[in-house]
Amino acid sequence: MSKIKNLKNSRVDLVDVAMGRKFADTVVSQGTWVNVYSGELIPNTDIAIKSGRFAYIGNSAKHTIGKDTQTINAKGKFLVPGFCDGHMHIESGMVTVTEFSRAVMPHGTTTMFVDPHEIANVLGIEGIRLMHDETLGLPINVFLQIPSCVPSAPGLETAGASLEADEISEALTWQNVCGLGEVMNFPGVAYNDKKMVNAISATWEAKKTIGGHYASPDLGLMFHGYVAGGPQDDHEGTRKEDAIARVRQGMKSMLRLGSAWYDVASQIKAITEDGLDPRNFILCTDDSHSGTLIEEGHMNRVVRHAISQGLKPITAIQMATINTAQHFNMEYELGSIAPGRRADMIITSDLSQLPIETVFAHGKVIAANGKLESTLKHFSYPKFARNTVKVKNEVRSTDFNVNMPTKENSNLVKVRTIGIVENQAPTKLLISKLKVKNKIVQMDRSQDICQISLIERHNFTGDIVNGFVSGFGYNIDCAVASTIAHDSHHMLVVGTDKKDMALAANNLSDIGGGLIVISKGETLAILELPIAGLMSDKVAETVAEKANSIVMAMKACGCHLNNAIMQHSLLALAVIPEIRISNLGIIDVNNFKHVDLFV
Repeated sequence: MSKIKNLKNSRVDLVDVAMGRKFADTVVSQGTWVNVYSGELIPNTDIAIKSGRFAYIGNSAKHTIGKDTQTINAKGKFLVPGFCDGHMHIESGMVTVTEFSRAVMPHGTTTMFVDPHEIANVLGIEGIRLMHDETLGLPINVFLQIPSCVPSAPGLETAGASLEADEISEALTWQNVCGLGEVMNFPGVAYNDKKMVNAISATWEAKKTIGGHYASPDLGLMFHGYVAGGPQDDHEGTRKEDAIARVRQGMKSMLRLGSAWYDVASQIKAITEDGLDPRNFILCTDDSHSGTLIEEGHMNRVVRHAISQGLKPITAIQMATINTAQHFNMEYELGSIAPGRRADMIITSDLSQLPIETVFAHGKVIAANGKLESTLKHFSYPKFARNTVKVKNEVRSTDFNVNMPTKENSNLVKVRTIGIVENQAPTKLLISKLKVKNKIVQMDRSQDICQISLIERHNFTGDIVNGFVSGFGYNIDCAVASTIAHDSHHMLVVGTDKKDMALAANNLSDIGGGLIVISKGETLAILELPIAGLMSDKVAETVAEKANSIVMAMKACGCHLNNAIMQHSLLALAVIPEIRISNLGIIDVNNFKHVDLFV
């Protein structure tokens, strides 16, 4: 991270600059100050910066200007605190921390609170350490939350690693670690699972923030037990009543707009219609693909969207700045333009449309007019983080056969099917009637039902679990395979043709992970992700281009879901209702138990 004195060692210099006894490094003059404390827009404001921090904000900073002071005229512009993303996963961008930062800096994001539980599920504590160490060389603020649930659903899946309470406690002491990652095992919290209790207690004792993840629509006793257990925020709400319930119980309601999750519009009504206090709401992205970052933006996209849903611009900005900083106990470092805070700031000409014209981080201009002004050093990942796809045998098309139960003797069977809900993380449990031919259950394109298969890829077990999924719209022979399969990240294959499915799986094994689309034996698109099978070390623009080619190939096969890559990759997420697939079978998430494929 760029060198910036801690606040204790900066105070004397900041006072001297404010009093005119020393000169500022930079003065930004005549802008309109977006004051997130008072909710005011204050015109003709000068800002003096010293040693990477705000020293003076007032109607004239002439007394702070010396011969070496850089001056920037911001007349007619708004001065906005740098945006903070309150909850996100770098790995969802399919790039490294450095490349993700490079992509978001021109969009005004100067702080990210990151939960690296994707790489943790593949590489354990050493994977977290790699991402942690990478944050230390960046010019923006990247804070880590130590993953709380690796694996995310014990007993329902096995991941590539397991993170224990003593490892969590030790990692909470690392530099740039701000708290505990989203606590996904909500039944474990409600029923006082020892691992959950210990992880939450360790975080509380360290005076750091406990991230939440309550994915159930049930707002009854389970919800109340979960809140009593300690999680302090939640981003899994999809309804207005979810946001209201969380805020009433003293949690921060995090409203997310990711590449595929559109949960702001429904929940923002708690403020715009019901009049709840917006101080307890935070905007975040959760999961953003590189294509979204390059083409649409990052937190600026979320703030613009919130404004379009009826929020006042100043309120939306507060929800992406000071609210977030206060939640993570960093109010005196981040989230506002006020004396002593890190000089993270955006200059824009329009508060509603938010064109990001200049971005400061730690007092330096890091981006201007969409272009990076700061050089980021490449971070190299070691060998152990690569070649992590360990499939036992070459996959054959017959491995995907779903055999009819031996006791059955019918040409028709009922099966539990995963139903996709577009633009949301939850799925629907569907009961489908499928034909049987030669004792093998058949897919049915007329019902938009194709096959989903999960291949164990961490421990050479050779396990393959087969099921059915509806909602992709595939209407030709095809297969889509990915080693991104939240959260355990086995290999996930969805397709209408078993030969294509086998070819896709074997190709991904050969390249060490990624995404691939195959139709009729031909590769339509491929994205190589050699780091843990989750990330590329290429620049975000290159990854975005290849990710877009995956999306276009999926469309060519008949899929028109918004951000279908994300919908595909979450089908194994055994902590979000209603039904998922894991390496241990079909999962009823509402009841946290295994269920039979056949009804």
